[in-house]
Parts: sequence; C-alpha cells; structure tokens
Amino acid sequence: MKTRSNTAKLVECALLIAVGTVLSLAKIAELPYGGSVTLASMLPVIIISYRHGLGWGMGSGVAFAVVQQLLGLKNLSYVTTWQSILAVIFLDYIFAFAVCGLGGLFRKQLKAQSVALACGSLFVSILRYFCHVISGATVWAGISIPTKAALGYSLVYNATYMIPETIVLVLVAYYIGSMIDFTKDVPVRMKRDIGNQTADMLSILSGLVGVAALITDVALIFAHMQDPESGEFNIQLLKPEVFADSFWMVVTIVTAVAVVAVAAMLVARHFILQKKNTEEE
Repeated sequence: MKTRSNTAKLVECALLIAVGTVLSLAKIAELPYGGSVTLASMLPVIIISYRHGLGWGMGSGVAFAVVQQLLGLKNLSYVTTWQSILAVIFLDYIFAFAVCGLGGLFRKQLKAQSVALACGSLFVSILRYFCHVISGATVWAGISIPTKAALGYSLVYNATYMIPETIVLVLVAYYIGSMIDFTKDVPVRMKRDIGNQTADMLSILSGLVGVAALITDVALIFAHMQDPESGEFNIQLLKPEVFADSFWMVVTIVTAVAVVAVAAMLVARHFILQKKNTEEE
C-alpha cells in the first residue's frame, strides 16, 4: 500500500512539474537582458510541497530547476570560465528554482490554506530573488550589469521582473487555495458562497490588471533605461526630447486604463459584499 502511495505521489509530482514547465514558457513579459514574468509557473511545485511535505517539495523543486536550466542553456554562452558557468547554473537555476520546494512551509503554521499557500509563494519568491541578485552582482557584472555599483543595479534589475512575478504568484496561489482543498488525497473543490466567490474573483482580477499594467509600463520604460553599449542604467535616457511623445502617451494610457478598471472592480466588489451582508441580516 505504501509503495502504491509513493508511486501515485511520484506520478502526481511529475505531472505538476510538467504543468509548471508549460507555465514557465507562457511568459507575460520578458526583459531584454534576462528575466521574465510567467503565469505563476512556480505554483505547481509549491502545491507539491504543501500536499506532500518539504521532502517531496525539495525533490520536485530540484527536478523543476534542472528542466529550467535545460531550457536556458543558451545563457551559458554569455559566460566564459568554468567557475562562472557553475555559478550561473546553481545561482540562476538550481538554487533559484529548488527553493520552490519550501512553499509548503506554512501548512501547519497557518490554518487557512489560501493564506498558507500565499505566504509560501511570497517566501520562495524572496529567496529566488536574492539568488538572482547575487548572480547579477557577481557573474553578470560587466556583461549585462555594469561593474560599477553592480549590487545596486542587480537589486533594481531583478526586482523589475521578480516583483510582478511575485504578485501574480501570490494572487493565483491565494485564489487557487481558496477554491480547491489540497489536503485531501484527491483534491476537491471547496463549497463556497457565490457572493464570496464573485468578490474573490474581482479581487484577483483587479490585482492581475494592476500587475499587467505594471509589467507593460516596465517593459516600455526599462528597455530604454539601459545603455546597449555600456550596460549602465541611465535615467537621462528617458528625457522627453529623447523619445517621441507617443511613447509617453502609451505609458499614460495603459496606466490610466488600469487605474479605472481596478477602481471599478473594487467598487463592484464592495457593493457585492455589502449586498450579501444586508441579505444575511
């Protein structure tokens, strides 16, 4: 019975790693010097850790990291020494993605599954961020990040994609965690009030719209902040006289539309919950 149980877990882990890999290829945005925002690609491994413990989670995290390394083999061509190659492999891939296996760390500490998954997602995202920061300040200094003030540039650069990536991951983790019970042998849908479901959906959508606008603005602006020859970030490159007015108009329109959409959804959510509370009284 135990062998069958472990076999079932192994199959489930393999399927979830495959799902995570597919999600990692569905990039919402990709920065010009590396790094991207995905459709919560780390969540499947976090769910493994939450369902089956840190042992299974870390094993799956390492497997997921190896797959990510294979998909990013071209990045090794930018470094020359064997030491830098090993550093890229471990800091940007093995360590950075293996930490997903720690996503179930809060299962026993936090009663609400949705909160536990969200906190686990935030925790592993922070760990991954620091792995990329260390790599950027050491291996990539002088390549895609200027040698001068490399740590500062690495902190900024990696934040531009890890912050949106983290927001998307946490929001999706919270929503999935509130909809599906992962504590059962076979995950089942939770019974929830329709009003609460609609309100939660509006919260998630408003968050995603905000993240999408942020990603769009970052993609538009950040591409113009780094000198293609020196690799240095220069705010002066964003002067109005450097770019046509249409550039800033697009940024303004994207931001304004997102603000209006988010405000409308939050107002709708407020009225839905207010109506529900009135009916209950």
